Amino acid sequence: MPRAKRGNKRTEKRRKILDLAKGYRGTKSKLYRSAKESVERGLNFAYTGRKLKKRDFRKLWIVRINAACRLNDMKYSQFIHGLSLAGIELDRKSLADLAVKQPETFATIAGHAKDALGKQQTAAA
Repeated sequence: MPRAKRGNKRTEKRRKILDLAKGYRGTKSKLYRSAKESVERGLNFAYTGRKLKKRDFRKLWIVRINAACRLNDMKYSQFIHGLSLAGIELDRKSLADLAVKQPETFATIAGHAKDALGKQQTAAA
């Protein structure tokens, strides 16, 4: 059985890591072992950052929606509950966009949510 020589594979693997380490300072961009540690660490931070970004944007959208709700004499939780009762299925991203760019449209949506809440309270009484 012929022996397996790694030949180009080893070089390609190392080249890929060193290419990812471009822009790092000193040893971290020149030597394979240091570059590998830095690249792995950096990729780990990037993975975590993508998850955190989703959380941060959702928080931002909720703050914006809440501010617009307060202008329309509602609480955020009442607004979201009213939307579900009214059958309006808009996500928080689009609601926040409406709250910032089109406050009149958001006010009409808030009105629909208030009406749905009012109907539920009268039906319960």
